[in-house]
Amino acid sequence: QVQLVESGGGLVQAGGSLRLSCAASTSILSITTMGWHRQAPGKQRELVAGITSGGNTNYADSVKGRFTISRDNAKNTVYLQMNSLKPEDTAVYYCNGVYRFVRYWGQGTRVTVSS
Repeated sequence: QVQLVESGGGLVQAGGSLRLSCAASTSILSITTMGWHRQAPGKQRELVAGITSGGNTNYADSVKGRFTISRDNAKNTVYLQMNSLKPEDTAVYYCNGVYRFVRYWGQGTRVTVSS
């Protein structure tokens, strides 16, 4: 099993920045793909960004150019740098990773962007 623990959420004004962290209980080199999803009130969970063990990244169109996903293999941590935040980015952000064909999820961290 893999435990994923997110941190870094909070309240920020529109235009501000936050950095989310996701610490894994195992080497992230053994996790095929890691990423961030988010779920806003009354909406379905959606992909925000993903990063493979080889470092390839992908982003939702709504966050391209504003968010950056990265990984620090030595710290077993994946980050999501969020800049130019908008009220519509308000959601609970979930870290996830695929390990041995099973997708694991963190408990989520709340991001609130005020206008």
